[in-house]
Amino acid sequence: MIPDNCFTRSRARSSMAVAQDLLLYLVAIVALVFARQWWLIVPLELLAGLAVSGLFVLGHDAAHQALFDSRRVNTNVARVLFLPSLHVQEAWVVGHNRVHHGFTTRQGMDFVWHPLTPPEYRRLGRLGRLRHRLEWSWLGCGAYYLREVWWNKMIRFDPPPKHAAAVRTDFRLVAGWAALALGGSAALGWWVGGSVLWAVLLPIELVVVPFLLFSGVIGWVVYLHHVGPEIRWWTSADWTRRRAQTESTTILRAPWYLNLFLHHIFVHVPHHVDARIPWYQLPRAAEAIKAELGATVTDTRLRLRDYLRTTRACKLYDFDAGRWLGYREAAGIS
Repeated sequence: MIPDNCFTRSRARSSMAVAQDLLLYLVAIVALVFARQWWLIVPLELLAGLAVSGLFVLGHDAAHQALFDSRRVNTNVARVLFLPSLHVQEAWVVGHNRVHHGFTTRQGMDFVWHPLTPPEYRRLGRLGRLRHRLEWSWLGCGAYYLREVWWNKMIRFDPPPKHAAAVRTDFRLVAGWAALALGGSAALGWWVGGSVLWAVLLPIELVVVPFLLFSGVIGWVVYLHHVGPEIRWWTSADWTRRRAQTESTTILRAPWYLNLFLHHIFVHVPHHVDARIPWYQLPRAAEAIKAELGATVTDTRLRLRDYLRTTRACKLYDFDAGRWLGYREAAGIS
């Protein structure tokens, strides 16, 4: 299905992408140290958040062993690139590579944007329903990602025994980075601003806000990958790996400026078909998959109105009927 040349990796191209995103991140962070006007701070924070997102996407590829030829280089690069987004590389490998890719959109298995059924939603308490309505709204992707993916699968993650030592080692690396970044930026704030206020504000500007913006961006991206009126989630009886990897994710044609930061992450079907494909080969692999599977593959432009339509229509899921439901429509389903 996918030509062999789609698996060819270019060390030069991967290295240039890593250097680009690191440079954008460093430029944004250094500029934020000295920026005083809000009209400078706002775009610089956006740049920092996008740069963290770009570094994370490249780290995600490296964690899949798709960035460089060497397994050791990929693993170490992933560790470094995940630091600004405070992600634990080994925990990500267990949760994302093994669970999400191994059981994509399978009921009870895939934890990424797993929908509730109408009875499950009705069993939630008042606060649980309120949280669900926030996280599944057009504003809620970042909140969902922070809670379900980052907090539950990175910070509170209890790894299987055979992965425990590696996960804990990487967790200590991320915790050390967070302490260094927050403490260092607080000391820098005191030095630059000469006050406690600056010692508090600078860690927020340099660490917290870029991390929160990253969570919003990546939460939105992952939502678009696996939620939509045409995207099927499956019961264990109906699920097959091939159907899930080709029918339960999307190819979204994003504008060039998003691909500059996010490295074709929206071309997601070929990534699920074979995660070894480098990011710059994804468009070519997508054409090969479409040529074989045709209309089975969801291929459309990335449009804001489609995203808003999806957030209105896709709240809960009827696994028996294989369809998404809004809250009102789900009210009469037992």
